[in-house]
Amino acid sequence: MGALQKVFVQWKYVALSAMVAIAIFAFSVWLPNWKLIYTVFTAPSVSFFEAISVVLGLFLSIGTNFTIVSASYTIVIAILFGVNVSLLTYYITRKRGAFGTGGVLGAGGLVSGVFGVGCASCGTFILTSLLTFVGVGGLLTMLPLKGEEFGILGVALIGYATYWTMRKIEEPLLVCDV
Repeated sequence: MGALQKVFVQWKYVALSAMVAIAIFAFSVWLPNWKLIYTVFTAPSVSFFEAISVVLGLFLSIGTNFTIVSASYTIVIAILFGVNVSLLTYYITRKRGAFGTGGVLGAGGLVSGVFGVGCASCGTFILTSLLTFVGVGGLLTMLPLKGEEFGILGVALIGYATYWTMRKIEEPLLVCDV
């Protein structure tokens, strides 16, 4: 918990976490409705403000288009993802300051960390879409939770990644070997 206090006492990390969590949540809610979004924005009879209203209204679909379990892990994943990005940003910034590594290395670590965790969080949507092309969609129905296991696994993986990053932040910076 000390790492969370150390990081989130700074408003820029709170803002980063909130923006990332909202973006991940929006992506999760809008991805299943991408055809509707495309249709609304390309229809000549729909004004821009009406299209925005429809897109923002899709946030309410979390209560109707998702099961209680999938809505829960979607929200938890979005929050954990935002927290994890902030923790990783803090950790990489701190390490770069201690060791003087270049910005490219820090940015590369952040991007690889985000994509590494991202696969766990949005794996259900992307995995199911890709595997459907090769006929694996039917196998998901044989699972006890009908594929929601991937979302629960995503929460566990991103939760562990967040825990691991918090532990790394708590470790003292070693500049030289003793």
